[in-house]
Amino acid sequence: RVLGQRPQVESGKIFGFVGAKGGIGTTTVAVNVAAALSRLERGTRTLLVDMHLAGGDAAVFTGVEPKFSVLDAIENTHRLDQTYLNGLVTEIGTEFDLLSSSDRTFAGQVDPARIRAVLEFVASSYKYVVLDLPRSDAAVLDALDQAATIYVVANQELATVKSGARLAATLRQRYGRDKIRVVLSRSDRQADIGVADVERVIGTEIAHT
Repeated sequence: RVLGQRPQVESGKIFGFVGAKGGIGTTTVAVNVAAALSRLERGTRTLLVDMHLAGGDAAVFTGVEPKFSVLDAIENTHRLDQTYLNGLVTEIGTEFDLLSSSDRTFAGQVDPARIRAVLEFVASSYKYVVLDLPRSDAAVLDALDQAATIYVVANQELATVKSGARLAATLRQRYGRDKIRVVLSRSDRQADIGVADVERVIGTEIAHT
């Protein structure tokens, strides 16, 4: 009866950002979106999660030196509660936390179910969760069922557009068309490849530039 009387916790929204190619500003977009969301409402916390299990750059972009990482959370899902999570994250601002990438070398396989468990828990603790996603980690990309939107970050270079088309097609097949959006980074009106060309090749309208 006591459990039945407990109010259900409303899950926060998860937004993922994955680059069509390296070096096009995906982490920059993710960090700045998370910072903007953290300023929307007083008392509403936002979590940025660097889903690169090793070697991610979100901590560098936010100017902190975390002691723990998302890998610690994934490896210890059996211990995951609010106290443990609070010990893993690093405070960036008043309403803004980071769960960073690990500094240690990691070359093993991760069970997507563990990643889902971590994402489910952090969504119960934060109103907004922003994921900086690795494009080459199949386990991570296969664990995004709870994401409200997954943004493919692309630019107007031919190699990026072709890579973005493959990535978006894979994500659409896994999660459906409605969940996948495109962000155009470093938009250039003078580029040989126009916005309409990017949309046609990737197969999705550009949501933001």
